[in-house]
Amino acid sequence: MFGFSAKAEQISNVESTGSWIYIYNAQGKKYKTLSVSTVGTVVGFSATFFVSQNGGWIYLWDAEGRKYKTLSKSMVGDVIGVAGDTFTSRNGGWIYTWDKNGKKIKTRAATR
Repeated sequence: MFGFSAKAEQISNVESTGSWIYIYNAQGKKYKTLSVSTVGTVVGFSATFFVSQNGGWIYLWDAEGRKYKTLSKSMVGDVIGVAGDTFTSRNGGWIYTWDKNGKKIKTRAATR
């Protein structure tokens, strides 16, 4: 007998339609549905996680649609990009790079 290990899905798309947010895998199959009222607005995604904003909060979600971190928008600012295992935000005159666990890993001045 061959053993199979459970492999986490990889995100290929996160789509918001009406009251629902759909997560799609690499084969284009919808595998998770979440409520917009819970998630808020999706501001970016990569293959392994996605970032949303709901009111004054920034949420980090894993590929299975589980929220695993909550950050204050006043601390993070506006999320401007998500790539690989990081996301980037702009807060005032600063650009911050965060790891997928919500730890700030780099700060630089924003150029105007």
